[in-house]
Amino acid sequence: MSKPRWWTAGDLDGFLGLGLDNLIQILLIVSLCRGVLGYPDSLIFGAILPATGISLVVGNLAYARQAFQLDLREGRDDRTALPYGINTVSLFAYVFLVMLPVKLTAISQGLDPAAAVTLSWRAGLIACLGSGLIECSGAFIGNSLQRWLPRAALLSTLAGIALGYIALGFLLRTYAQPVVGLAVLAVILVGYYAPVRWPVPAGLVAVLLGIALAWANGLIDLDPVRWQSSTALIGLHIPKLQLADLWQARGQLVPWFGVIVPMGLFNVIGSLQNLESAEAAGDRYPVPSSMLINGIGTLAAATLGSCFPTTIYIGHPGWKAMGARIGYSWLNGVVMGAACLLGLFGVVGQLVPIEAGMAIVLYIGLVIAAQAFQATPPRHAPAVALGLLPGLAGWGALMLKAGLRAGGSGTAANPFGPAMLAPLTQADVWAAGAFALEQGQIITAMLLAGMLVYVIEARLLAAAACAAIAAVLSWFGVIHAWQFTSSDTVLQLGWGVGQSWALGYGLMALVFLAARWGLRPQR
Repeated sequence: MSKPRWWTAGDLDGFLGLGLDNLIQILLIVSLCRGVLGYPDSLIFGAILPATGISLVVGNLAYARQAFQLDLREGRDDRTALPYGINTVSLFAYVFLVMLPVKLTAISQGLDPAAAVTLSWRAGLIACLGSGLIECSGAFIGNSLQRWLPRAALLSTLAGIALGYIALGFLLRTYAQPVVGLAVLAVILVGYYAPVRWPVPAGLVAVLLGIALAWANGLIDLDPVRWQSSTALIGLHIPKLQLADLWQARGQLVPWFGVIVPMGLFNVIGSLQNLESAEAAGDRYPVPSSMLINGIGTLAAATLGSCFPTTIYIGHPGWKAMGARIGYSWLNGVVMGAACLLGLFGVVGQLVPIEAGMAIVLYIGLVIAAQAFQATPPRHAPAVALGLLPGLAGWGALMLKAGLRAGGSGTAANPFGPAMLAPLTQADVWAAGAFALEQGQIITAMLLAGMLVYVIEARLLAAAACAAIAAVLSWFGVIHAWQFTSSDTVLQLGWGVGQSWALGYGLMALVFLAARWGLRPQR
């Protein structure tokens, strides 16, 4: 019988790896909220980051305690706590698929930027709250969901978002700053894919090299005014309950079901798979309590002001092989939580440019995309490839509209409208199709991939059911139906608004049903 310890030598390496991962996620939150969403520092450092810090403290301390208690009960001292942090895919999905569209729509309707920011933030809060509720319910229905939903449908949808919004976005940024980006990418590729032993975690080597190269190439400019504003943010920021804002945002729940529900399901299934991975490495954790901790962490984030869910991280066997046990988990929560509450990430962001860590995020996108093929049966690969396409189309639509706005469109004098579609079509850019795939892209990807899985398995009745569901959702505008605003394209809900897509899916269902008569006997 051995007695568990709260700290071992291997926990330092584990903390450097997990803490670095969380550091990059928080720098991404700051960068996206400032650069993409235009949020003021008072909102980012006064509400979003303090709430994020509390969610990290709650989850990491709970998982460390869970591991300690189980070790104590079993007479072990070698259990590795479940790795935990901010959900990368949900971070990008909520910024680009919920918060940014809400802000652009509000501005196009005449609201001033400050009011639009408030609406956007509240939409993110309600999305995060919905994700937390789904994660908590996953403690009781997760295993049934895992049996019912085709793995190819789930993973390919996740991979489409990872490839478009994460991997491609950061690959473009890598080649925009090749001296820094490519060198750091090389360190990450060698560190995570080659059998090379590093004296310290490869991610830390990559960030340190990236910082040095960024300084050498002038990417870090310690402007006195910005440095002063960053240091002025240092101080204790106590998060407050945002129940009034959540209540006022309740009307945002239904329009964004198409993002919230699938992302919540992904988190549930992903957490179950990570629990299976931990068990395969020798650490069995109870599903209900593990899932509840994750859900409670996300609920804590939403109710205190953060728009970004948390999750059980992939890679438990890697942390275990590194020698990390329990200490790396609680130390990560304490350090990251304290830095968020004390407003230190304004200064950290000045010293650590996102270029220094973007290769790590690019690697995460590659891992998610590769897993979609590796963790599904080889004959389901066409379904995975099909499920990637709506996410890539959605990212392409986002880039197209950003380019049009940069070119002077999307203003009161030159608003978006049908007239801009014809020139794009003549250039073989089918913008109308991209805008249709952008709306409800996560649900569309799941249905298309699931449909093809059932076709491959000769379950044509199930494939017809998927097509029929898509037809119903299209008819009501949950997927595909879109309309112009002055500076964006947004979801259009209503009776019969997606009639053409509904008819198309209905014909697909009839084809699948008719094809059942020609099915050959299967071995």
